[in-house]
Order: sequence, then structure tokens, then C-alpha cells
Amino acid sequence: MLLAVVLLVVGLALLVWSADKLVYGSAAVAKNMGISPLVIGMTILAMGSSAPEMMVSATAALEGKTDTAIGNVLGSNIANIALILGITAMIKPLSISSTILRRELPLMIIVTLVAGALMWDDYLGFTEGLVLIALFAAFILGMLKISQNEKGAKDILLEQQESEIPEGVDNKIAIFWVVVGLILLPIAADLLVDNAVIIAKYFGMSDLVIGLTIIAIGTSLPELAASLAGVFKGEDDMAVGNIIGSNIFNILAVMGIPALINPSILSEYAMNRDFWVMLGVSLLLVVMALGKSRSINRTEGGILLLCFLAYQGYLFYNISA
Repeated sequence: MLLAVVLLVVGLALLVWSADKLVYGSAAVAKNMGISPLVIGMTILAMGSSAPEMMVSATAALEGKTDTAIGNVLGSNIANIALILGITAMIKPLSISSTILRRELPLMIIVTLVAGALMWDDYLGFTEGLVLIALFAAFILGMLKISQNEKGAKDILLEQQESEIPEGVDNKIAIFWVVVGLILLPIAADLLVDNAVIIAKYFGMSDLVIGLTIIAIGTSLPELAASLAGVFKGEDDMAVGNIIGSNIFNILAVMGIPALINPSILSEYAMNRDFWVMLGVSLLLVVMALGKSRSINRTEGGILLLCFLAYQGYLFYNISA
């Protein structure tokens, strides 16, 4: 059991590190190929924080554990808002200036409702997976078009994203990190999922709950690091944008992957309990972010964090559900 815990922590650390190196190398290669910073920021960097969730969900689905994959999506989205933005806002209130963010927030709610509609019958099939991946492609293309149209306006979120693109990285070094990331990501994901299952069986946890708790919190660590780094640099919109973008990507891409790999009947709790928690904290974020102050203050951050702690406490009290 102790060995499983150690290997899970190692797998998690390796997952986060390799995802970061893959994104770093990919962004540098794209920059060296002459792809515009705008495109890199809205694709590679925006999707980078969801890379751990994507790999873990694919690995879980390949092992026939679709509930773990779906739990990872739902749990990560809840953690992104309630835990990460809650902690971040308590450290420093978050102001929201970007017009793109104010458009993405309602879109996040729409995408969340789409997920609910597809999960309503407690089954996630191949057709649902195709719908989600098609919507993901449409979302990326739509965001690129909107960003291109607003390029002259210099939206603050775009400026902050472009500042994160690595400069002056030799192509050989960039490709090296891409290869390292591609090799280590699946190894780390496999290590994480296998040992999470061992721990889950030891404590009598269901596949869904292990995805909602240990794996979801672990794979959300890149978002926590990015959000904290953003607020310390005064990039509040980047901190919030990482969370909103990650939640949209999680539903459309990360949920779509296990549906395509292993269409399955889902635990009834995924729709009847966890989906509504995800929708609830998402609506709470929209109310806070789009209010008169256009900000998330420390009190609101505290409310989000309390919601997360209450939810996790409930899950651990009902670990077999």
C-alpha cells in the first residue's frame, strides 16, 4: 500500500512535469516555424494545462475504467473552479478585464449543459464522443477567428498568452522536449492510474470516486501552478482564462476521448450527483465574475473553497458510491 502511494505521487509529478515540457517544446517549435503567437497562445498554450487529464482519461478508458476517466473530468472541473480559483482569489482578488473571457464564461455553461445532456441516460457512447470532439474542433476554430478579429484591439488575455510563449529556443532543444514529453506522458499516466486503482481497492473506493478525488486534484495541479503564477505577475485574466479554457477542453476533448475508446454505461452518481455539483460551481463562478465589480474577491474565493471542501468531505464519507 505504501509503495502504491509513493508510485502514485511519482506518477503524478512525472505527469505534470512531462506535460509542461511537451507544451514548452511544442510552443517553441511552432514559434520557430513561423506560426503566429496568437495561434500558439489560443491552441498549444490554452490546451497545455489539460494535457494531464487527456492522457489519464485515455489510459483509464483503455484499461476499461471509463468511470475513472469521467470522474477525472467532472472532478477536475470542480477542483479548477472551487479549489484553484478559490485559493487564488483568497491570496489576491481577481479582476476580469478581457472581453474574450466574458464571452467564454457563458460558453462554459453551455458546454457543461451539453455534457449533462449526453450523460443523461448514464451512457457515454461512440456517437457522443464524436459529437464532443466535433464541438471541440469547432470551439478551437471559433476562438481563433474571434481572436483574429480582435487582434487590433489587443485584448489583455491575448497579450498575456503571447508573453508566455518561449523565445529563442533552439529547434533541436525544442524537439527534444517534445519527444521527452510524448514518451513520458503515457508512462506517467499509466503509473498514476494503476496505483490509484490499488489505493481505491484498499479503501473500498469506487472507480468514479477515485477519479473525482485523488486523480482529479492531481491532474489539476498545472492549473493551480499557472493561476498562482498569473496572479503573482498581475495577470489575473490569464489565471481565470486558464481555468475556463481548461474546463471547456476537459468536457469537449477529455470526455470525448474515453467515449471513443471505450463506450460504456456510467455510474448513476456521475449524472445524479457530480454533474450537478460541476454545474453549480460553474454558475457560481459566472455570477461572481460577471457581476458589477467584474472580479472575484477574497470572500467569494472563500465561498468557493468551502464548497470544494464540503464536496470532498461528502465523497470521502461515501467512498463506495
